[in-house]
Amino acid sequence: MAFAVCFLTGLVSHFLQKPPGWLADYLPARPVWGYRLTQGLHVGAGLAAIVLLLAKLWAVYPRLFVWPPVRSVRHGLERLSVAVLVASAVFQVFTGLLNIAEWYPWPFSFVPVHYAVAWIAAGSVLLHLAVKAPDIRAHWSRRSVATLALPDEERDGPDRRALLLGVGAAVGAVTVTTVGQSFTPLASLDLLAPRHPGYGPQGLPVNRTAAAAGVSGSAVQDWHLEVLGPRPYQLSLAELGALPQAEARLPIACVEGWSVDARWSGVRIRDLLGRAGAAHGSGLRVVSLEVAGAYRVMEMGREYVEDPLTMLALRLNGEVLSMDHGYPARIIAPNRPGVLQTKWVTRLEVL
Repeated sequence: MAFAVCFLTGLVSHFLQKPPGWLADYLPARPVWGYRLTQGLHVGAGLAAIVLLLAKLWAVYPRLFVWPPVRSVRHGLERLSVAVLVASAVFQVFTGLLNIAEWYPWPFSFVPVHYAVAWIAAGSVLLHLAVKAPDIRAHWSRRSVATLALPDEERDGPDRRALLLGVGAAVGAVTVTTVGQSFTPLASLDLLAPRHPGYGPQGLPVNRTAAAAGVSGSAVQDWHLEVLGPRPYQLSLAELGALPQAEARLPIACVEGWSVDARWSGVRIRDLLGRAGAAHGSGLRVVSLEVAGAYRVMEMGREYVEDPLTMLALRLNGEVLSMDHGYPARIIAPNRPGVLQTKWVTRLEVL
């Protein structure tokens, strides 16, 4: 069940971050807390899965040493499927753990590899369930014929109950001490998670600082926003601030699992694009001042562009954006991964 939650919510995150062309214009901007919920579940279930996986491996590891190692073709295929299952499961939970800690001690790109191995893990789980289906069906309940045929100590003895209680307690402890990074009512118990929702400049955590992005004070000294469309134009920061301002309380939710609500104010994206002569249903490309990075250029579909809550934000919680939060202007949109809430915006292009 934990792996199923991780797989499904992982698909949501993947397609929000890297949608195929045919899907980009149909990604929903509502509910505003959608990505916060799905990614919080993804990371929370993934952390719980570490405990569950270790307990499962501990319970079955003696079977690794049975002799002969392969008794039949069916048994050989089963063992091969289990090897793939164990390898992919261990890979997924531990690379995911290192990702939320932002530590990458490997030579490959995390996102595409994690996504690809997720399909292998999901297929391995389904194959394993299919192979074990006769045993599962035979021992489905305490009153099943095969269950009643077991020795008394193997049915539901004290060792099994103690193991289940211990695993349940460990999962509960891990969840309670990490879920506060996204479920803010439990933020005071957020002891083991790598982020705390209240820590950071202007009360928000920061994954990528201005220094890490190569954006200095001199780079924004004579900043102008360039808007490219049928009627291109430029705006200084003062001119942008003089336009009608919108305000909204929106969560910023990161792929690492943390999220927090904040009050944002700025100019609606649809107003900026309308001034540039954008047609109804246009998409948007956003370019950042970042020197380099996988998300220096970002695109969004029409559902986001036309939503009144999507804005080029100039202020956070009533204060001018700090450099680390994207000064002089950044994107904020509902139901969107934090990596796509582009900071240090320098150009908007109508698509």
